[in-house]
Amino acid sequence: MTDSAVQEDFAPLAEPYRRELLAHCYRMSGSVHDAEDLVQEVYLKAWRAYEKFEGRSSLRTWLYRIATTTCLTALESKGKRPLPTGLGAPSSDPAGELVEQGEVPWLEPIPDALLGTAASDPAVVATSRESIRLALIAALQFLPPKQRAVLILREVLAWPAAEVGELLGISTAAVNSALQRARAQIDRAAPAEDAVVEPVAPDQRELLDRYMAAFETYDMAALEELFTQDAVWEMPPFVGWYQGPDAIRTLIENNCPAQGPGDMKLIPTVSNGQPAFAMYMRGPDGVYSAFQLQVVSLGPSGIGHVTVFFDVSLFGKFGLPETLPAGS
Repeated sequence: MTDSAVQEDFAPLAEPYRRELLAHCYRMSGSVHDAEDLVQEVYLKAWRAYEKFEGRSSLRTWLYRIATTTCLTALESKGKRPLPTGLGAPSSDPAGELVEQGEVPWLEPIPDALLGTAASDPAVVATSRESIRLALIAALQFLPPKQRAVLILREVLAWPAAEVGELLGISTAAVNSALQRARAQIDRAAPAEDAVVEPVAPDQRELLDRYMAAFETYDMAALEELFTQDAVWEMPPFVGWYQGPDAIRTLIENNCPAQGPGDMKLIPTVSNGQPAFAMYMRGPDGVYSAFQLQVVSLGPSGIGHVTVFFDVSLFGKFGLPETLPAGS
């Protein structure tokens, strides 16, 4: 079979799996940028090896095998991607100085639009919202890479233990042991599912509307009322994290460059199966520039967690403009 024949045969068969493979590489790496690069590498490797693919497993399974080994190789030279809450320090003084660590490879969010998490999508199981929630991806970072792979392959993709063991070169007993340890770590690090509420009810959607309006009108008193008593606010690349409505309000009032109503514009989006907002800040010329991306977790009694990302290169991943015109 010639290279051109392989390419013609491989591409239409393999392309439908791209989005779920991106989700897999994202769960493994914790970075949308790395995940996209890894998927490109996976497809290149698979294209080169496709002539030798014997069909003893499905093409999907074969691609996941390549993706998993590619991720594990990449992770050998990389540390975990944390969030500030994962660094082990207590909550910070909201009136204190912000400490930035730009050299840390922080966890990154991923837009749902890249993963195709709609219920009608055939990859919905592999890219379900629960399996890409930001708190879970952060918790996965605490696991050694091979243990991370075991948990994802067994719990998310429902692979048999024997098949996982064959891929990773370990026994079925070792797979089961690794899964047990991984589950225990995830239970300690990630919030319970019932602590996270989907924004489907009218009152929850109203809460998000009020959240957006509070920023745009610079009504910090109204914003404070929307948080649960134990709410957490964190914002890499700054290492501090802040707990409680009063602390969050103090932090924003002391550090946000906005001075009053109209200085901020928010655009709703969806990230990691959660509501998110792209924030733009008005400059002296009236133009709004990309400022930060907020991923919001709703609890039963209000907003329980907000993770703020200042990496404006993420705006492009979400299909968001870098600027909004004055008067928008």
